[in-house]
Amino acid sequence: MAGVRDIRRRIRSVRNMQQITKAMKMVSAAKLRKAQQKLSAARPYARQMQGVLERLSQAPVDTVHPLLVKRPVQKVVYVLITSDGGLCGGYNANLIRKTSGLIAETPQEVKLVTVGRKGRDFFRRGKIEFLAEFVALGDAPSYNQAKEIAQEVIRLYERGEADEVYLMYTEFVSAINQRPVQVKLLPIEKPEGKQGKQYIFEPSPDEILASLLPKYVETQIFRSILEGKASEQGARMTAMSSATDNAADMIDRLSLAMNRARQAAITKEISEIVGGAAALE
Repeated sequence: MAGVRDIRRRIRSVRNMQQITKAMKMVSAAKLRKAQQKLSAARPYARQMQGVLERLSQAPVDTVHPLLVKRPVQKVVYVLITSDGGLCGGYNANLIRKTSGLIAETPQEVKLVTVGRKGRDFFRRGKIEFLAEFVALGDAPSYNQAKEIAQEVIRLYERGEADEVYLMYTEFVSAINQRPVQVKLLPIEKPEGKQGKQYIFEPSPDEILASLLPKYVETQIFRSILEGKASEQGARMTAMSSATDNAADMIDRLSLAMNRARQAAITKEISEIVGGAAALE
């Protein structure tokens, strides 16, 4: 059995670790609140843009935009959005596991565009080709960062380096529930809108689509990044909360062991004193 001094040293170490995990939990909770606010603002915008596309899909167009062109699928690109840091439970592992499964089931040639260090570092050990990588987006990614990623993805699609593009990210449901999802990004599927009112567009639907479709891709990527950031902070807050609780349980067990060791030492000393006194009689 470990001595009292060793157990006391372990209790001190665990208590210091508990203070760290508790502070990280509070920091993640504050960042989660901000990420949720940005996500709540982005979701209605994405839904409204979807509605505009539904109305445009009912209007006759003279040309087909390059982002709407469907080609025989020979090259598939996955845009994987993970975190730059760790200590966030199974957030990265679940998404990477889902992506790995999809890659294994895809018969076509697969390439990757990674956002975040964790996904990049994991798949770098494999034989999958990387078309682009983006890291260090920070805790509050901007629309310009998403626009840069979207422009690279659009360029790859228009040059024929990708026949289909899928977004792989973690959808934020709640602080304790995050769901890895796959969303088809390119080619853009025209929404099947309900036949309703006839709209007069100015400028023409072709001009609107030329401007709207790239912005639609940017919006989808931006929303996916915000979903991932909120999920990351929620997963980290939950993980740090569990670590703090586990540290408290460990301190209780170590305190019990220390008390037992102290009691055993006292009992041994009393036994030695009684034995010595009996020997003198």
